[in-house]
Amino acid sequence: MTVKGWKGFDKDLKCRDMQYEVGKTFEEPEAVACSEGLHFCENPLDVFGYYPPADSRYAEVEGDGQLSRDGDDSKVAATRLHIKAEIGLPGLIKAGVDYIKSKVDWDNAKESNTGNRSAATNTGDCSAATNTGNQSAATNTGNRSAATNTGNRSAATNTGNQSAATNTGDCSAATNTGDCSAATNTGNRSAATNTGNQSAATNTGNRSAASVEGKESVAMAIGYESKAKGAMGCWIVLAEWEEGDEGYHITDVQSAHVDGERIKPDTWYMLKNGEFVEVESNED
Repeated sequence: MTVKGWKGFDKDLKCRDMQYEVGKTFEEPEAVACSEGLHFCENPLDVFGYYPPADSRYAEVEGDGQLSRDGDDSKVAATRLHIKAEIGLPGLIKAGVDYIKSKVDWDNAKESNTGNRSAATNTGDCSAATNTGNQSAATNTGNRSAATNTGNRSAATNTGNQSAATNTGDCSAATNTGDCSAATNTGNRSAATNTGNQSAATNTGNRSAASVEGKESVAMAIGYESKAKGAMGCWIVLAEWEEGDEGYHITDVQSAHVDGERIKPDTWYMLKNGEFVEVESNED
């Protein structure tokens, strides 16, 4: 059985010291997830956990032969892997949007909180600051760090390169100022912001905002009535929703290059009737 997936590589299109090439098929004698075989992810956004948006490259792949899965995420090991096409960071995020549309039960999403009004702070490299309570703050200033909040009205902040700031609660803020970083929010009315180059700001909650200021970065806001903006040369990804018999559903997802003509730099946009429409900064 052939399984469609997504794979990350370093800037030379290598993974685990193995050189890959677009359009070719590679084989290994055995597949054991996290150990042996040729690895890829079925969820495009899981690829960021292994190859963050730094000097990484991304491709659509097809795996078959012997398959082995990792229970922690959507990672798959295969004995045969075909590198179908290189898609870049915007392509991977677009694929992630499509995956979310097909897999996520938006109406039954759940949240978990444990401690309120807490603070976790790290200033060293390779550190982790985590909060699960409401009105909490997790802050990292070192490189390759992770600041995570799962409570409502929380703030996760990173200023180092190749860092990750993540929030799953409503009305939260995830902010990164380093290059090649990822700021992610899944709660409603949240804000994900990146000022570093080649970074990604992502929101999947309703009425949220994603913005990027660094070169070659991507702002994705795919929740209901969400908005995104980017500096010149960046990309924005937006979704459009409509009400159906069982709540709201995504009807369209589009990406656009901030080229200064069709899409203006540093300007908020929403997707309405299949078109990118300018909106005020305070519009819900």
